[in-house]
Amino acid sequence: MKIEMVDLKREYQELRKEILPALEEVMEAAAYIKGPAVQRFSESMERLLQVPHHIPCANGTDALTIALMALDVKAGDEVITSPFTFVATAETIAFNGAVPVFTDIDPDSYLLDPEKIEAAIGPRTKAIIPVHLYGQMADMEGIMAVAERHGLPVIEDTAQAVYASHRGVFAGTVGDIGTLSYFPSKNLGAYGDAGGLVTKDDALAEKIAMIANHGQKRKYEHHMIGVNSRLDTMQAAILEVKLRYLPEWTALRQEAAARYLAELDGDRIKLPVTLEGNAHVYHQFTIQVEDRDALSAYLAEQGIPSAVHYPIPLHRQPGFGGLVRVVSAEHAEYAADHVLSLPISPWITDKEIDYICHHVNAFVGR
Repeated sequence: MKIEMVDLKREYQELRKEILPALEEVMEAAAYIKGPAVQRFSESMERLLQVPHHIPCANGTDALTIALMALDVKAGDEVITSPFTFVATAETIAFNGAVPVFTDIDPDSYLLDPEKIEAAIGPRTKAIIPVHLYGQMADMEGIMAVAERHGLPVIEDTAQAVYASHRGVFAGTVGDIGTLSYFPSKNLGAYGDAGGLVTKDDALAEKIAMIANHGQKRKYEHHMIGVNSRLDTMQAAILEVKLRYLPEWTALRQEAAARYLAELDGDRIKLPVTLEGNAHVYHQFTIQVEDRDALSAYLAEQGIPSAVHYPIPLHRQPGFGGLVRVVSAEHAEYAADHVLSLPISPWITDKEIDYICHHVNAFVGR
């Protein structure tokens, strides 16, 4: 049996009769930049997430960069975030000249621990970036309480948690700005790079839109230094089609996760934990085992792919050159050595999950 981590070919076969006419419409109109599909997609995202502003951009990394620029994060500032995430979260902080400050994660959910944030706040702290990792929301009630006590803005890194929610409130819509990634393997993915930002703040939305388009308010009228980060119309047309299926696909991911949770050996494997009140969208299904690398190698022999998200905590990445501040990272370091993501997507079959669980259980039961 050959299994894919995320079967994008299967997805395309299901959608090709809708995707191809949408792309043809763009090409017939030759409106490749700022075509009508871009605005339609943004309006659809606003309705879905119940937020007044979705500003599209070129990718999820740009979304973080633009969010930091919109909050005037500059050289010498500090931004608190998780050491256990994809590099873009901290990379963009450093790119803006600020210092990433790392505080530890909750060992069960792998999400930023609100109780660890307070000790990291100092006179140079400019913002907090919680990461909604693997498909569920961080403890935004706890994080926002800390942020409000200290008058700090919050950027929600929602790259892995589009459509996740906490008691009916969607990820990305709680803090000042939410950043989104539509990378192809994401729960809502384009067929190339794409991203977006959401906010409830009218003034921030206007500023974000200007920054993403060379600082322009009107053509050739530049009110600030900006960047060139636009969602092209072809990707918007694809996303517009796929967005209609996101609720259905989310339910299928949740059903797949439930089957995993029921079949995997919870006595020998640390299974994913969903925080109370959260609706987890399972961008990843990530387990924790003692001999992670050996399990991964064994699964590969059985035709089962797996992935490590993420093997090196950010404060240990050589690219930062030590230009970070670490307040706490014990749980992040342990997770980096023990987590393993198993295949999950709306198209994974019960037979495939059964096969994966059989071999994972066989390995840990040796």
